Amino acid sequence: MMANKINLGDSRTRSPVSIFIVAGLCCFFYLLGAWQRSGFGKGDSIAVEMTKSGADCNILPNLNFETHHNGEAVSISGSKKVFKPCLPRYTDYTPCQDQRHAMTFPRENMIYRERHCVPQEKKLNCLIPAPKGYVTPFLWPKSRDYVPFANAPYKSLTVEKAIQNWIQYEGNVFRFPGGGTQFPQGADAYIDQLASVIPIENGTVRTALDTGCGVASWGAYLWKRNVIAMSFAPRDSHEAQVQFALERGVPAVIGVLGTIKMPYPSRAFDMAHCSRCLIPWGANDGMYMKEVDRVLRPGGYWVLSGPPINWKNYYKAWQRPKEELEEEQRKIEEIARLLCWQKISEKGEIAIWQKSKNADSCHGTQDDSQANFCKATDADDVWYKKMEACITPYSKGNNDEFSGGELKVFPERLYAVPPRIASGSVPGISTEKYLEDNEKWKKHVNAYKKVNKIIDSGRYRNIMDMNAGLGGFAANLESTKLWVMNVVPTIAKKNTLGVIYERGLIGIYHDWCEAFSTYPRTYDLIHAYGVFSLYKGKCDFEDILLEMDRILRPEGAVIFRDEVDVLVKVKRIVGGMRWNTKLIDHEDGPLVPEKILVAVKQYWVITEDNSTSSQ
Repeated sequence: MMANKINLGDSRTRSPVSIFIVAGLCCFFYLLGAWQRSGFGKGDSIAVEMTKSGADCNILPNLNFETHHNGEAVSISGSKKVFKPCLPRYTDYTPCQDQRHAMTFPRENMIYRERHCVPQEKKLNCLIPAPKGYVTPFLWPKSRDYVPFANAPYKSLTVEKAIQNWIQYEGNVFRFPGGGTQFPQGADAYIDQLASVIPIENGTVRTALDTGCGVASWGAYLWKRNVIAMSFAPRDSHEAQVQFALERGVPAVIGVLGTIKMPYPSRAFDMAHCSRCLIPWGANDGMYMKEVDRVLRPGGYWVLSGPPINWKNYYKAWQRPKEELEEEQRKIEEIARLLCWQKISEKGEIAIWQKSKNADSCHGTQDDSQANFCKATDADDVWYKKMEACITPYSKGNNDEFSGGELKVFPERLYAVPPRIASGSVPGISTEKYLEDNEKWKKHVNAYKKVNKIIDSGRYRNIMDMNAGLGGFAANLESTKLWVMNVVPTIAKKNTLGVIYERGLIGIYHDWCEAFSTYPRTYDLIHAYGVFSLYKGKCDFEDILLEMDRILRPEGAVIFRDEVDVLVKVKRIVGGMRWNTKLIDHEDGPLVPEKILVAVKQYWVITEDNSTSSQ
């Protein structure tokens, strides 16, 4: 497009006439960009809304958040390096879950499916290409049910799971009927069964964990009930199941219950779920159930559906020996009693347990010599830490009905003072500082909305906050149109991920010196507050930026907020990454050393002859 051929120049040297022309061009491209490359009319409603409201192009006249950009590399003054595209075979590359690399590790306890990142000298140092024909996903909620075939061109699940209603191939799209191995009649009907026992509808249950999620239909259909699920599954023979989930607009990561603790804090989830997830719950002294217990809130619920539940009635249909199934269920029941989980329902193939609310209701069982309690003092210290077959003790030092403190129903809990803050469990963060942080992020997010007027329009569904702090960015964006993956870096000065979950938000621990556990092109918008100041001297800025490029969709946006000297360096690097950028002042004015760098990734795809195309 001609936008990349026009030199807008420095505003200080423009005549009044040229400024007028630039502003006109800005509005033209801003509106034109709404008719985005999707092939399915995705941008139509956005274009209509922008036309009605009138596009305000006075803020970033040379940065377009919606247009289908040209694929040529854009050079920025001072850029020293232009990054080349990776080879086509790396289109769906996941550096810490690479299939070939994984096969060099032991298979016992799923070790080979855990994170195994390539060493520094084997990092690609190139731009992961989008596949030929890649298009912008549908808007939610249409994206829940349809995914463009070109974005994840893998048909194996349509054959393997054909009778289970997981996924169907229809022309140039995949359709997701909402079924699953355990709920071929649809996730809605299945969730209705759960809701007859679990208080899903009233905001008591807000955060959920889906272990072995498949294409995440359970999480997808919980969304309309105001429940947000963190889903995970390994990168295995079920090719692209997590990729499908994220293309649908459902929170998910690549992960497995193996030998390493899950990257979530203790007392994080109101509900955990396994539907034929093939996890051996009774193995290794119940280690996996004990790990679920660690991340499950006091009073929370665990749902297990499928084998071995009610094995007497189903062992023939499952085509498994009844003795084997009987022993499996016996072990699960035994471990559940040891954890003080009370079975509150068993109907058909679904069993539901509820975790005790506090330690007082559990003394009789856990005083038994079989109860092996974890010795570690910090139940949230989990990054690359070995899972143990021990029970995480309930929180001490309070007399609450719920150990660790009772939560408000959602959405009240979003701005209520989290129990971890009220109890002083996060050093240096008082109630007053928490409230101040909320006000700060309200101001910041309002400033972002002036810069990018479509930030909460539905254009950006999958959003990541790379350094989430107390979750203020996500809380001020909260909407049914989007969700935020709140990342707390493992080197952050304060461990705040538990606070984020207590607000009814979701997130994960991660070290940005390594690749994130996701497929390429899975986030629409990335927010990076203080990330590069935090990692200065820890790892190469190039590596972090290349990882951001890997996980960002074509035409996705990035908002950096950091010290000006850091952002100048970042701007120089991304000048060779096919991103368009604009550095702007802090909302409080030019004298504040913290600045904002806004970027948009250009649209480009790989072609059959290994060249790139913007078409």
